[in-house]
Amino acid sequence: MKTEILQIAPVLPSANIERDVKWYGEKAGFKLLSGDTMYAVLKRENIYVHLQWHADTDDDPLNGGSVMKIFVKNIQAIFEEFITRGTVTKEKLRLNTSWGTNEFGFYDLNNNAVFIVEDI
Repeated sequence: MKTEILQIAPVLPSANIERDVKWYGEKAGFKLLSGDTMYAVLKRENIYVHLQWHADTDDDPLNGGSVMKIFVKNIQAIFEEFITRGTVTKEKLRLNTSWGTNEFGFYDLNNNAVFIVEDI
């Protein structure tokens, strides 16, 4: 029997869970499902993002620089939403890239990159 892949749930580093939950709500439309000061689970439609607190010390580095790609159909509507939220500017939408996508991206408060991508 073939394995069915159900979903992806990236776990991104966070320096401040409360701050980042608020940011993902305001700037990306995610809702908090559960969490505390160390870990949070966020959801938007059928995708999940987990945030995990790190102290940003030698023993517990924050790192940042993680990349998450969210694949969509009909990118224009969500792009307009993210402009309204102040997450991106109109210049951020890249149409008909040489690798066959329409896409835009932004960084969260921990320098994790989030890309919204539409295959064309």
